[in-house]
This record gives sequence, C-alpha cells and structure tokens, in this order.
Amino acid sequence: MSALLQAEDLYRFFHAGDDETLALRGVSLEVHPGEMIAVTGPSGSGKSTLLACLAGLDEPDGGAVTVDGTRLSRRSEEARAQIRARGIGVLFQQTNLVAHLSVASNIALAQRLAGTRTPAAWRDHLLQRCGLVARAHARPAQLSGGELARAGLAVALANDPRVVLADEPTGELDDATAGRILGLLRERAAEGTAVLVVTHSPEVAACSDREIRLRDGRVEP
Repeated sequence: MSALLQAEDLYRFFHAGDDETLALRGVSLEVHPGEMIAVTGPSGSGKSTLLACLAGLDEPDGGAVTVDGTRLSRRSEEARAQIRARGIGVLFQQTNLVAHLSVASNIALAQRLAGTRTPAAWRDHLLQRCGLVARAHARPAQLSGGELARAGLAVALANDPRVVLADEPTGELDDATAGRILGLLRERAAEGTAVLVVTHSPEVAACSDREIRLRDGRVEP
C-alpha cells in the first residue's frame, strides 16, 4: 500500500551570524493509511522542525515531502497552503482557533479557506464526535482546556484530511482528556488516515503503531 505521507532525505539548517545549526540531517519516513506513528526524541532533536516541513509550513533545504501522491516541497507558499488545507489536518500545541469565532464557525472557516464543499452534516458529525455539540456556539475564551483541545482537533479534521499531524496533542491535558484525544486519533487512523504525532509522552508512543526517534536531527536506528 502506498504511503500517504513520505519524507525523503530531509535536511534543514539555520544560520545565526557565523553559526549554523543542522536541525534535520537526512530524515526519511513513511506513514501509510491506517497507521499512527509517534515521533519522539529529546528537546532540540528536530521534532518541531520535521513537523513544520511535513505540514508545508517550512521548506526543507534538501529532500522532499510528498502528501497523498502530491509533492509538497519546492512549491509556492500559496500552493503549499492549498495542499495543506485540503489534505492535511494539523493540530498545533497552541490553539489553532480564531478567538472571535465560535467552535462551529472555526470549523466552517477552515472548510471555506480550503475551498471545499464539505456538507454541513460533516460539521455536525465532528462536533458530535469531539463531544462539542453543547459548545458549538462558544468562543475559545469560554472553553476549558480539554474543550479547546477537542475543538482544535475538530478544526484539524474539518476537511476530512487523508493525513493528520499533531504536535504534542496531550501535553497540557489531564489524563481523561488526553485519553479522549488519543482515542479520536486512533479512530481516525482506523478509518484509513495516516496519523503522525510529535510527542514527549511515553504513553502516546506506546499506543502508536510505530515510534520514530530523533536525536541531533537524525533518525535513530
């Protein structure tokens, strides 16, 4: 089965004066339909840089990222944004919600930005699935931490993406909410989505299908 997400020999470096930092050093990975992969490693190992490259939020200096058969790298920011909006759901550690919009309106905005014609029934399904029906018209400032996390996931799933990328999705959550978020991600994988989670949590890594560990910008053998 072909990989839905593929990174081939990614390099990324940053300059600060005369200093050069190699954040990624030839990272390659594949995530197939139905897989949930955990990317782990100590702080500074390159996890966040890798996630940004996989989402098309940053360009690698070498190598390429392919999403569902479409090359994401070496395209304009506008082209990458369109591919991301339609095919990649990104759950950030910080909220991905617009502060002055309700939960339902945030989902609708994500759909509108992608130019999709996702039926309203899908929005209702997401609210139901994420346990947010009663909070559909609440704004982010009116939500608890757990509700914010679930609302962020609902927005990430707004366009029924083939690939979901999550950055520390359980980092600030209590055990019950963290379990619920992980359960939703596992359900998504069971439906054929490729899910990649960047995490420090051994519990998250344990419930994933595979663990990819980074150290100093490289995949550990």
